[in-house]
Amino acid sequence: MTTYWQKEIECMPREEIEKLQLKRTKGMLKRAYDRIAWFKKQYDAHGVKPEDFKELDDLSKFPLVQKDDLRDNYPFGLFAEPMENVIRIHASSGTTGKPILGGYTKHDVYDVFAEVNARSLNCCDVTSQDIIQNAYGYGLFTGGLGIHYGGEMIGATVIPISGGNTARQLMLMEDFGSTAITCTPSYMIYLAEEINKRGINRENIKLKVGIHGAEPWSEKMRKKIEELMPGMTAIDIYGLTEIIGPGVSVNCTVNRYKGLHIWEDHFLPEILDPKNDFERVAPGEKGEIAFSTITREATPLPRYRAKDITRLNYEKCACGRTHARHDKITGRTDDMLIIHGINVFPSQIESVLMDIPQLAGYYEIVVDRKDLGSLDKVTIRIELTEEHFSDKVKDIEAFTKEVADKLYSSLLFHAKIELVPPGTIPRSVGKAQRVVDMRADKI
Repeated sequence: MTTYWQKEIECMPREEIEKLQLKRTKGMLKRAYDRIAWFKKQYDAHGVKPEDFKELDDLSKFPLVQKDDLRDNYPFGLFAEPMENVIRIHASSGTTGKPILGGYTKHDVYDVFAEVNARSLNCCDVTSQDIIQNAYGYGLFTGGLGIHYGGEMIGATVIPISGGNTARQLMLMEDFGSTAITCTPSYMIYLAEEINKRGINRENIKLKVGIHGAEPWSEKMRKKIEELMPGMTAIDIYGLTEIIGPGVSVNCTVNRYKGLHIWEDHFLPEILDPKNDFERVAPGEKGEIAFSTITREATPLPRYRAKDITRLNYEKCACGRTHARHDKITGRTDDMLIIHGINVFPSQIESVLMDIPQLAGYYEIVVDRKDLGSLDKVTIRIELTEEHFSDKVKDIEAFTKEVADKLYSSLLFHAKIELVPPGTIPRSVGKAQRVVDMRADKI
C-alpha cells in the first residue's frame, strides 16, 4: 500500500498543480524584485518586470541565476527578509571561494524544508513505525537537519548520529534496530563492506531502506548496494543548498527506476539546453535542470541553474503521484570531462566499472597535462575486491587491458588503468571525490 504524507497535494490533478505554480511564481517574482536590489537591477537591465509573468511559459523571459551570482552577493545580499525573521542559515561546503548561503524563516523551515522531507520519507515507505539512522552531516550542511526535521514530522524515531565514526554507526545500527538509513551511496557501500568484514550477524541488521544522495550515483551502484545489503531497498534523494537542501525530489518505492518525484508545489523545474542559449528543450529531452523556489521566503531563487543533467517526465506515476519526475542525475555540466574531444561524465565511467565483478567499486579519475599545449592524460585508479586481490588476479596485465578495453568500447576514449589494493582509495563519509584534476590551469 502506497504511503502519502499529503495525498491531496501529491496526487493533485496536473491542471491544479499548474494553477498553484502560476499563483506562487507570481508572488515569488514580485518578492524578489521588491525586496532584493540585485534582482531589481537584473530584471530592469533585461527589460522585464514581475507583471510580465502572466503564464508559466513567461518564466523564460526572466534571466537565469548562477552560483557565482550567489557568491558575488555573499553573505546576505540575496536575502528577502530582515535578519530578525531569519531563524537559520545553511551553507555549502565552500570548497572553491565563498560558501553558498541559504536563509530560512520559520515558514521555510517548517512549511517547506520539513514538509518536503516528510513527503520524501513517506515516498520511501518510511513512517512513524521506523527508526531512522541519519548519517548525513549535521551543521551548516543541509543534509542532516533536513532529514531530521522531516523524520520528526512524520513521527519516526530519528537517531542524529551524523556522518563518520563507522564503528559507532554499526553498533547503534544493531542495538537500536535501525530500519532506515540516510547517507551518501559511497558511504553506504563502505558500511556494507564493514558489516561483512566484521562478521556482524545479518539477522541483527533490520534496515529495510537506504535513502542516498548528496552525490551522483548510477543504477549499477544501486544494484551493488542492494546486493551488499540484502533486504534493503536503495532510494535516491536529491537536493541543493541553494534550493532548500534534501527533499527537492525523491524516488518512490513503487517505481524507483522511473525517476524522482519533484515537489512541484514548492520547486518549479525547467530543462534547458546550455549549448543553445539556455532555450527550453522539447518535452522528454535531456538538458540542464533549473529550479525556481516558489514558496521560499528568506532566499527566493527564480530560475537557478542547478547544472545537473536530466530530463522531465510529466506522466502520472504508478504510485498515484502526479508531480513531474526527473531521471536519475547522469552528471553535471561542470563536472563533465572533455578527454581528447570526447565528453565523459564520471557516472558513465562508474557504470562500466560496476559491471566488472573483480572491481570493488572504489575509483578515482586523475586528469593530468604536462603543459597547456599538450593533451590531457587520464589515469583511472580502481580498487580490486579483497577476494580478487588475494588471488592477485592471475594475469594482472591481461586484466588491466580488459578493463581499459571495456571502457573504450563503451565511452570511446583511452585511459591508463591502475589497479590498486583494497583500501587504497580514500573513503568519504560525505560526498565522494571522484575526480583529481592535476592540470596546471585547473589547480
